[in-house]
Amino acid sequence: MVLGLCLLSPSLAVGQAVQDPPKPFEPVSGQAGKDVVWVPTPQSTVDAMLDLARLTPQDHLVDLGSGNGITVITAARRGATATGVEFNPDMVALARRKAEEAGVSARATFVQGDLFEADLSKATVITLFLLPEINMKLRPKLLDLPPGTRVVSNSFDMEDWEPDVRTTVPECTSWCTAMAWVVPAKVGGTWRMGKETLTLSQSFQNVTGTLGAVPVTAGKLAGAVLTFTAGGRTYTGRVEGDRLAGDGWSATRVP
Repeated sequence: MVLGLCLLSPSLAVGQAVQDPPKPFEPVSGQAGKDVVWVPTPQSTVDAMLDLARLTPQDHLVDLGSGNGITVITAARRGATATGVEFNPDMVALARRKAEEAGVSARATFVQGDLFEADLSKATVITLFLLPEINMKLRPKLLDLPPGTRVVSNSFDMEDWEPDVRTTVPECTSWCTAMAWVVPAKVGGTWRMGKETLTLSQSFQNVTGTLGAVPVTAGKLAGAVLTFTAGGRTYTGRVEGDRLAGDGWSATRVP
């Protein structure tokens, strides 16, 4: 008598509990986050933002709310050192994987954390794709960064801190506006300029005031460089702590 054999498939042989490996995490546009929902940034807008920032390989970029890592990875491809700060650990893992696939993981790093607590001490460029109210909460911290630090935002502004430059990306269907600011030095107050008193009032990068009895006009800060006109002469100088140093002129802050 011949006994029939029942051959089990390999998967059944180890039990029905065996399951397929989990699929890699993929974000969904509009998914909830800690402070904002996640929406992907078009590559063309990322490129425009980094162009406005005049990003160079000498820069250290910090992207607050880095999501899938596209801005950090693009910056690293341009030779910069770049750090992404992202609250969602799945997003952090995804961005690290994408950076490795792009061959830029040595220059592109991702930190899981709160964007409001991010270390910006090494940043020369800050990039944002956040809501206006989040930008406003960050604004005091951004304005305290070293003069000349560049801040670039996708689509959302800083209210009365007007951008220094703005661009709209052509042939783009959504999230197509990039805005950039240069953190201005703090010059408001009284300065001694030779025998004259230079009194300056500052609203972000815009400066007004008087030089003696003469009005100061066209006052503008580009980081630590101040330019203004008074009495038919245009003055350009660099803010160096409590000193303004120009070509043939200087001023010292009055305590």
